[in-house]
Amino acid sequence: MFIIRTTTVALVCLLGASCSHVTPNYDARFGDAVRDAKRKMTINPDAGKTNDPAAGMDGRAAREAMNQYHESYKTPPPAVNVINIGGQIGGTSK
Repeated sequence: MFIIRTTTVALVCLLGASCSHVTPNYDARFGDAVRDAKRKMTINPDAGKTNDPAAGMDGRAAREAMNQYHESYKTPPPAVNVINIGGQIGGTSK
């Protein structure tokens, strides 16, 4: 009878311990690194609250930049040979 009671008490204690939180310190700061990195990458956090346009480019320059960007995808760039079998870096052999 003593062995059954001891085993029961041990199992209850084991089950009670397994239900407790093991990582309260980890969970309290979960996601802080991502939020910190996002804050550091944001130049102006209040940019959406104002009606001021973005500074730096007028409409014509922006349109031309977009046109050149779109044109760059119509033809693929030329292939570049990156295998250096001869041992030379730039220039021609003599």
